[in-house]
Amino acid sequence: MLEMKVFRENSDEIFEDLKRRNTPSNVAKDVIKLDEEWRKLIEQGNKLRAQRNNISREIGDLKKKGEDANTSLERMSGIKEKLNQNEKEANEILNLRNQARMRVPNILENEVPVGENDKGNKEISLHGPVIKKGEAKSHQEILEKIEGADLKRAAKIAGRRFYFLTGDLARLELALINYAVDFLYQKKYILTIPPFFMNREAYEGVVDLNDFEDVMYKIEGEDFYLIATSEHPLTSRFKDEILELKKEPLRYAGVSTNFRKEVGAHGLSDRGIWRVHQFAKIEQIIICKPDESKNMHEELLNNAIELFKGLEIPFRVVDICTGDIGTIASRKYDLEAWMPAAQQWKEIVSASNCKSYQSVRLNMRYRTPEGTDYPHTLNSTAIATTRALAAILENHQQPDGSVTIPLVLQKWMGNQKKIEVQ
Repeated sequence: MLEMKVFRENSDEIFEDLKRRNTPSNVAKDVIKLDEEWRKLIEQGNKLRAQRNNISREIGDLKKKGEDANTSLERMSGIKEKLNQNEKEANEILNLRNQARMRVPNILENEVPVGENDKGNKEISLHGPVIKKGEAKSHQEILEKIEGADLKRAAKIAGRRFYFLTGDLARLELALINYAVDFLYQKKYILTIPPFFMNREAYEGVVDLNDFEDVMYKIEGEDFYLIATSEHPLTSRFKDEILELKKEPLRYAGVSTNFRKEVGAHGLSDRGIWRVHQFAKIEQIIICKPDESKNMHEELLNNAIELFKGLEIPFRVVDICTGDIGTIASRKYDLEAWMPAAQQWKEIVSASNCKSYQSVRLNMRYRTPEGTDYPHTLNSTAIATTRALAAILENHQQPDGSVTIPLVLQKWMGNQKKIEVQ
């Protein structure tokens, strides 16, 4: 969420940003109004405490002199009652203010393109030759020919959008994980496997649960959610802490299994293993000083570009517009792979600069010469395996039905060059 000083000292910036997003300003106005009420209550409380202290001294003096202190004691009782009521009202208003504050989105960077929805996203660059419409089979058709996944039996025991990966396709997923982990390790990212559960308080520090809760699986009867990406535990890991960021930003490569409901109807191209409830993902996380985050955002994006160039998949880089960016990010880039069967660009990577929005929610700070400040947090997909597998199958399919394994993955598959039709 945004720091309170932004609401108090620069509210025009918030309202201008909400206009760019085409978002109502009522919640931001509520924050400002509730904050004014809260500060008045705090001022009244301070006056009551001062009165309480004066009366306390007065009572002490009267007792020392052996004089009657009953009138002063009655006044003290009235002050205490007013103070208790004041503190109760102040806490209620503070909670309401912070609840509203958490619903005000991040302030977007000036460069974010303006648009109502994903149609307003701006293509920045194009990588690799695009396969034209022809005899390209969908990845779900290829899965059947190479016997790479068993969707029917997975549905029997777990429901739709689950799968068994089998044989060479299972090996290919492990190769993808090894490829991404090795790549990020060479870039000095610290490999981290997080817990796959998080409690609600920690989750509220990294996402807008009003938008995100429907996507997540909650453990019945417990204050736990299954993680939707390792970004969430890796960032909330430092909740309520003061970090040392003296030399370099903190860089992490999160490796996890992730769980999402993926509610709603989807098109034919989302079938197979493209849009599923469980998937492996390698995530990039950076925590840095505010003046470093713009460069760190480019670093995350360039890492993703380099990884997917290595996989020889046609893709484009897209600058996400104001109407499609969501609550948390101040700027976001997507990589979209070309899926020849559907003749569509489909998202395979999201790279976001969240600035201090998450660290304020998490009460995460870093030490500065002047005291402490909020660090900036950034995240980006390195590889989400099922989507990468689907893109490989469609873009590396051969006329005989086999699939060529990208050269960078072959060393993790015993130098195997193809996945053959079974």
